[in-house]
Amino acid sequence: MQKIIVYGIIWFTLMCKDGISQRVKFNFNPGWKVYVGNDSSAWKPDYNDNDWKQVTVPYAWNEDDAFRKDIHDLPTGIAWYRKHFKIPVQYAGEKVFLEFEGIRQAGEFYLNGKWIGRHENGVMAFGFDITDIVHFGDTMNVLAVRIDNDWDYKEKSTHTKFQWEDRNFYANYGGIVKNVYLHIVPKVYQTLPLYSNLHTTGVYIYADNFDIPKQTATIHAESEIKNETNQIKHLVYHVSIIDINGKIVKSFLGDTVTIQPGESKLVRAASRVNGLHFWSWGYGYLYDVKTCLIENGKIIDSVTTRTGFRKTAFQNGMVYLNDRVIMIHGYAQRSTNEWSAIGSCVPAWLSDYSNGLMLEGNANLVRWMHVTPWKQDIESLDRLGIMEAMPAGDAEADAHGIQWEQRKELMRDAIIYNRNNPSIIFYECGNHGISEQHMEEMKNIRDQYDPYGGRAIGAREMLNSKIAEYGGEMLYVNKSAEKPLWAMEYMRDEGSRKYWDDYTPPYHKDGEGPLYKGQDASAYNRNMESFAIESVKRWDDFWTQRPGTGKRVSSGGAKIVFSDTNTHHRGAENYRTSGVVDALRIKKQAFFANQVMWDGWVNPEHPRMHIIGHWNYTIGVKKNIYVVSNVDQVELRINGHSIGYGEKSYDFLFTFSNVPFQPGELIALGYDMHHHIVCSDTLQTSGAPYAIRLTPIPRPTPFVADGHDLALVQVEVVDSNGHLCPTAMNMIHYSIEGPAEWRGGIAIGPDNYILSKDFPVEGGVNRFLIRSTTQPGQITIHATSQGLRPATLVLYTQPFPVENGLSRILPSEGLPCHLEKGPTPLSTSYTIKRISIPIQYAIAGANQEQTHASYDDDETTAWTNDGKLSTAWIEYTLARPATINEIVIKLNHFRTKIYNLRITIDGQLAFEGNTKATLGYYTISCNPITGSKVKIELIQPPSQDSAQISPEISGNKLGDSINDDTNKHASLGIIEIEFYEKTKNNQP
Repeated sequence: MQKIIVYGIIWFTLMCKDGISQRVKFNFNPGWKVYVGNDSSAWKPDYNDNDWKQVTVPYAWNEDDAFRKDIHDLPTGIAWYRKHFKIPVQYAGEKVFLEFEGIRQAGEFYLNGKWIGRHENGVMAFGFDITDIVHFGDTMNVLAVRIDNDWDYKEKSTHTKFQWEDRNFYANYGGIVKNVYLHIVPKVYQTLPLYSNLHTTGVYIYADNFDIPKQTATIHAESEIKNETNQIKHLVYHVSIIDINGKIVKSFLGDTVTIQPGESKLVRAASRVNGLHFWSWGYGYLYDVKTCLIENGKIIDSVTTRTGFRKTAFQNGMVYLNDRVIMIHGYAQRSTNEWSAIGSCVPAWLSDYSNGLMLEGNANLVRWMHVTPWKQDIESLDRLGIMEAMPAGDAEADAHGIQWEQRKELMRDAIIYNRNNPSIIFYECGNHGISEQHMEEMKNIRDQYDPYGGRAIGAREMLNSKIAEYGGEMLYVNKSAEKPLWAMEYMRDEGSRKYWDDYTPPYHKDGEGPLYKGQDASAYNRNMESFAIESVKRWDDFWTQRPGTGKRVSSGGAKIVFSDTNTHHRGAENYRTSGVVDALRIKKQAFFANQVMWDGWVNPEHPRMHIIGHWNYTIGVKKNIYVVSNVDQVELRINGHSIGYGEKSYDFLFTFSNVPFQPGELIALGYDMHHHIVCSDTLQTSGAPYAIRLTPIPRPTPFVADGHDLALVQVEVVDSNGHLCPTAMNMIHYSIEGPAEWRGGIAIGPDNYILSKDFPVEGGVNRFLIRSTTQPGQITIHATSQGLRPATLVLYTQPFPVENGLSRILPSEGLPCHLEKGPTPLSTSYTIKRISIPIQYAIAGANQEQTHASYDDDETTAWTNDGKLSTAWIEYTLARPATINEIVIKLNHFRTKIYNLRITIDGQLAFEGNTKATLGYYTISCNPITGSKVKIELIQPPSQDSAQISPEISGNKLGDSINDDTNKHASLGIIEIEFYEKTKNNQP
């Protein structure tokens, strides 16, 4: 009997592998036509659309204005999309579904002259059952879609605007802006995960009972099935798990069910699986899980779900991935993830390229902002091994009434659609704190549709929420001993790639630019050097409170944004330049700074360094040279001669003051604690501009003639030896021949040179995009500039098979999983740097009843005195005597005020001096004194910090205090305080 079962499983597995099922998923992107404007007859099948523009979706009808116009001025209105297609007769009698990954904003859909439905939220995927309307065989089908991307569009049934239709953060690229698919499925089938319109939930895959060292876990599969025949069906559920090399690692049987005509049911299966590769940071290992329905020994339906398995935990103030603590360091990126003159509608390989740069820069998380990203970006992060936080839809506030219901509906749809993507670690319920009742409602949605996916649900802020499973403020350092808290969008400064520093043409003085709403905007007009240095300073505030530094820790932060974005801005340009890469993903200096600091799960794991800037100044220039490194010491040499060691600050920044420029080689050498050279970086003086060089950005898939694919080409001005000229600003003229569409580049200047065939390099480099047509062939690009040797680049597009509007080649086909960082290390990711001493109780000069609030692990409460200098003291009694060497304190007005403090331990002076303004916590180094009573006294009234960066981040608008003591002359307020002694051994 046992042999029969084993042979049966093998046979079922082979049947699944051979794909006997009739289920087919077609790429429905090719062969659309677009007309911008409203034509009341365009829904009719016999409407003459011969003069309409032919496109391949995803396609935004207003793409020409991406980065040319301010977000507020992006065109809106009505656009019609039409598609003619045929379905082979062999599929007659099967179910037919359309799947749209998303549109912007709302659409009315007509098939063969019949209205089939509407979708309005402008974010999520949705579907239509077109079985009873579609024609099979030689009869042409006509699908017509009326798209309305009005900023003020209101939901028809409620007459209510969606909260996330916002002119600040959600760039309005209108039309069918995400992928479209056509599904053919049998009449007994596993449903699609498209709740809107179809009200179905699809397949759910998850794992539990992990044993990470032994590479084992229990894998669960669950499918919603439907019987749309008129017969009772007796079915067996079967699952196969297939690895990255196509090998079946496990097959197992699940439920045996009887399903009535018209009935829907859930079927389940589970099995222990050995030899698993767990998905991890930089290790995007994915499996294909095939779930099959078997009737009378024959597979009648088979669904392949690509997913990965990983273990998560959210506890002790930290995030655990596969049992290893990981400190969040990444980017809060706009969900549109846009490019100049394209918007968000890029091919899948370019999504991988863009997101892959984040991984190259050692980012481990993307926090998509305000709305759910499209599936293409989510799947990209799966392949790359980058965690992500997935929002639903929100704005800068909680919502109520219908708008709150809209947010819940969107979260439900997003969870159902994306719950099998392993990169999603967090569900975000708001870009602003929400009420506990609303948090509970969102958590219930998660628990209903993704109860076992290992994903924390929370929102920005939510510091003292009893329901949210994570939180964190926008800019500031938060710490917790319980749920992880991480900064949601720190470092909001802006800086253009065009400007190196104060000493390089075009000599843009750092911070120079117009006022923003009447206020100083120097922080939003930085040059690259200043921007990189500020990146180091900001990250250091989080790094000093990292895992291993106490019981209460910071879980890190996400910098806003990764790439320059066509959204709300405060700098001189009409788009936001907060990215560490520009709109065409050319790296700024801050990219390399973060790459150095983030090279590890918590502690740096590889020695790295980067010299900020270039080495092409004029004779006579003396300037500070800055090196970012995670080593102990850095030496600088010019042409082989040492100029000494840098002054270390902010843990990663080494400064060499007033270094005179000398042409030649500038090299930085990094030393470990044993004075061994462990890393280096070199800058070389290049010669005069001599030639243009064109280089296509490498890609893993062919450049195809599908009318949508893009080639990204880098242009550089080089010297006679082929070295980049980093100060070149030459104007380049381009011409193009062959079957391609010029989409161009971007540079500071008129209309940002969008779509122009004449635009300059900045810092010696720029890029441009060209789009394929549906005609394959040779494409030739010529680049010329006065005084430079010209360049020519030849590209070829390959045929893309499309038959009657359908293609079997899916958009992401051929894109590899990235495994460069390897599996999760079994070692610990941090060392314990100090020991936290518990506080037993406290007494104070005033407001005694508040004293516990200064050590309650709750940053929404604080102790403050009554504003008198005589009462500006508090004394803590520790749970045991200890030799205190550090005190970490979060003071009221931590960002804007400096406090002159005296600290005694059992009456002995341990510290006297000024604090510094920080993003949250300040660490006071004490004279090591053993005792159990620590008294904190304010010596004189606090002073305003003269080094405020801007009103936004100074705390004047965002708030850096708990109790309002603005008018109290000598106020001392403590939000949280911690006492530490040295550890005897730095053991993890």
